[in-house]
Amino acid sequence: MTTKEQVEQALSGVLVPGAGRSVIQLNMIREIEIVDNLVKITVAATALSPGSQDWIRTKAKADVEALPEVNKVEVEFIDLKPTELNQINHIIAVMSGKGGVGKSLVAGLIAIALNRQGNEVGILDADLTGPSIPKMFGITTRPGGSDTGILPVLSRSGIEVMSINLLLPEESAAVIWRGPLISKAITQFWEDVVWGKLDYLVVDLPPGTADAPLTVLQTLPISGVIIVFTPQDLTAMVVRKAVNMVEKMNKAILGVVENMSYLYVPEIDKRIEPFGRSRGGEMAQVASAPFLGQLPIDPELARLCDEGTIESYNSDAFTALSQAFVQALPKAK
Repeated sequence: MTTKEQVEQALSGVLVPGAGRSVIQLNMIREIEIVDNLVKITVAATALSPGSQDWIRTKAKADVEALPEVNKVEVEFIDLKPTELNQINHIIAVMSGKGGVGKSLVAGLIAIALNRQGNEVGILDADLTGPSIPKMFGITTRPGGSDTGILPVLSRSGIEVMSINLLLPEESAAVIWRGPLISKAITQFWEDVVWGKLDYLVVDLPPGTADAPLTVLQTLPISGVIIVFTPQDLTAMVVRKAVNMVEKMNKAILGVVENMSYLYVPEIDKRIEPFGRSRGGEMAQVASAPFLGQLPIDPELARLCDEGTIESYNSDAFTALSQAFVQALPKAK
């Protein structure tokens, strides 16, 4: 007799139009009933246009009817909210009180490291006035969906991405909004986007300790925060404000990352510290969290970000940092 597991395996090849992930990965299969040689499948219609529903129905019936002992397949669609579909094991916020320290870069590298380890990963770009995640990942496709939900865009390596820049008429358009509108948009990125099943959702926060970071820390079930800084005394002072905010919100700081720590000059085989000595130990002590490592000023990384190909980045520093992430972040269930 056909089993539920066999049906799920067949449905794993049914990709949602405009999303690049299957109905299984997006958690859209709500019920599978097998009676004799009849299979009844209930699918969430969330974020699906009528045309997408028709395509999924046809594809699902064809794939499941190909199973042994299946004579007939019925597919029914039901209305659900995106939050009823989302099953995210851990949400990691990347934060710093200071702008220009590379939060988006670190958020992107965390997502890439987790993805390379075989995890299902998404990035929520909460920096609405300075979104840079789509540019780094080379994403220009507009999110799909319907009036019942939004489908995130998939990167080349399979990371789900949602950013305000993907919804603007052009990437250079300015988001000139007051705090309440920004907070509402971030909330919608959490409540109206079909993230589906994810091991990790990485949230790239804007600088400061005002509306946007407050909304994320209050609204989303954050598993922990990664603090990013650069080795300047001024930056360290401002980052302490972010650490204090996280502590007051009773969220865990999982670790600290020092970006732009040094510049390696291969011609003379020397490391130069343009912003001064490392403050990794000092910031780790302030945050009462482990020092995860340093990222250098790397022209190759800058080039890949400009070209939108950050997912192809490799370096000894990134490898070491990836291993530190594995140790610091909560394990995927």
